[in-house]
Amino acid sequence: MDKLILLFLTFFKIGLFTFGGGYAMIPMIEEEVMLRGWLESVDTLVDFIAISESTPGPFAINVATFVGYEVAGVFGAIIATIGVVAPSFIIILLIARFFTRFAKNRYVSGFLFGIKPAVVGILLAVGMGLLLRSTIYTDIFHLSEWVMDYRTWVIGSILLAIRLIFPKLNPIYLIMLAAILGIVGFGLIG
Repeated sequence: MDKLILLFLTFFKIGLFTFGGGYAMIPMIEEEVMLRGWLESVDTLVDFIAISESTPGPFAINVATFVGYEVAGVFGAIIATIGVVAPSFIIILLIARFFTRFAKNRYVSGFLFGIKPAVVGILLAVGMGLLLRSTIYTDIFHLSEWVMDYRTWVIGSILLAIRLIFPKLNPIYLIMLAAILGIVGFGLIG
């Protein structure tokens, strides 16, 4: 029971102190989950992030659900999901109740304008951190070595180029293309 309470409080804190959506939660999730030893390695978290991105539903909820399930089974998944959603739910209820006061308040407006650059910076840092962890570091012959995995860089570059050329392209097509390129690059060739 203590594990479920800690799981709820951990994801409640993550949901309460993260601004900018699911991706901005990744550093906090990583810190909290790895600190408590809930996952075997960062690779497991990266796998959960990849699965969460490619499954329907909000990204942060999917990650919380996967981590909760890994930690404490079905009840853990439910508790982690409720924990990460509860702060947003409560805050949205309060904002909806007092919307006109919040919308016209210069401090709230200033806060929102000030936090935007921080969110962009966090998202860039998360993206680079995940890219470096998932592509450069591998464990070969049980020795930790740094290896440049060109296939991931090629796939990422192709997807980035397509996104820049076709900015209105539905992300679903990019995810499907990434899956196909991953199968070819890592499954058939690798």
